[in-house]
Amino acid sequence: MAIRTIREMGDSVLGKKCKEVKEMNYRTQLLIADMLETMYDAGGVGLAAPQVGILKQIAVIDIGEEVPVILVNPKIVENDGEQSGYEGCLSLPGKLGIVTRPDYVKVEAFNEHMEPITVEGEGLMARALCHEIDHLHGATFVGLVEGELVDADELQDIEDEGDEE
Repeated sequence: MAIRTIREMGDSVLGKKCKEVKEMNYRTQLLIADMLETMYDAGGVGLAAPQVGILKQIAVIDIGEEVPVILVNPKIVENDGEQSGYEGCLSLPGKLGIVTRPDYVKVEAFNEHMEPITVEGEGLMARALCHEIDHLHGATFVGLVEGELVDADELQDIEDEGDEE
């Protein structure tokens, strides 16, 4: 396993649509392991293959539950409700923006063994599912930001000041 370089905004690969994975092989399994290691090293909750320069429909998510979720060829099949909140991206380090996403999402995909799975999520998991699947279609959260992007450190300073009052 290895930590891969995360592509940042402005890299053309982030604007391209990914290809479906037809079969699971050693190289693809290694990619998934590398993506998990890269995501953990960067302190993220999700990572999509194009963020490490690979145009395959693969995403990994770990919001701190029991095991990470591996998604191969994911498709959102249902969503409901609405949530707005700050969202960031490992491809745009240090920046956050307010994004509105569904509060509930149901996704059909394959796992790392190419077995069909269904993943449902609410709140942060729903947000992460939408965010990573957008990456697979060449879209980033920046296009959905309401208002301006803010510096994460500045936002933390504002929140800390509020805690002192």
